[in-house]
Amino acid sequence: MDAVRVALLREVLAGTEWLGATRRFAGVLRGSVVSHGGGLLLVGTREYEPWHLAAHLVDEAAWSGTPELAPTLVRHDARPSDPAHLAVGLGRIEAARRGETLLVVSPQLPCGSLLERVHDARRAGATVLALGAAEGDLATMAHDALAVGARSELDLDTVQHLVSAAAGENALPAARGRRRLRDRLSRLADELTSPPPPRW
Repeated sequence: MDAVRVALLREVLAGTEWLGATRRFAGVLRGSVVSHGGGLLLVGTREYEPWHLAAHLVDEAAWSGTPELAPTLVRHDARPSDPAHLAVGLGRIEAARRGETLLVVSPQLPCGSLLERVHDARRAGATVLALGAAEGDLATMAHDALAVGARSELDLDTVQHLVSAAAGENALPAARGRRRLRDRLSRLADELTSPPPPRW
């Protein structure tokens, strides 16, 4: 979906919750990777690999001058013989550390070994974000989530387009009105628990 189609989609969605929700989530994603200098890991399930979102984020990273947005696509069935950008397996999640961001994208709830790896990455200090079926254990592990359920007005692919386009915007729209106490406390907790910047 090109920029013109995204703009038209945004016009159609004006007045719905989706524009604000996707921009907010994109702001969290961008803020996480930019503040830590990159290290975005993108993973789906064995049945659903978010390669399309990976491609859009690579484009947005180039167009916005924000190289930190370019993700590493982590695949369930990666083989050493695959091209380099497709050869990263689940072991990369196990190696995730503080300062890296792990974005889990899935239309169905992930389970089993993927959830265990996500949990280990979070314990190691990685920021975990979830897009799609963000409920259950994944929602508990995620620092932030944008739920796109089977009964949502938009499908997961459309939401991914909105998120990637918003993540590439140079200035995300500022939140309007007074923030709720819960939002202010959440922001304060994030600032207090974020790792110190690296010393070079």
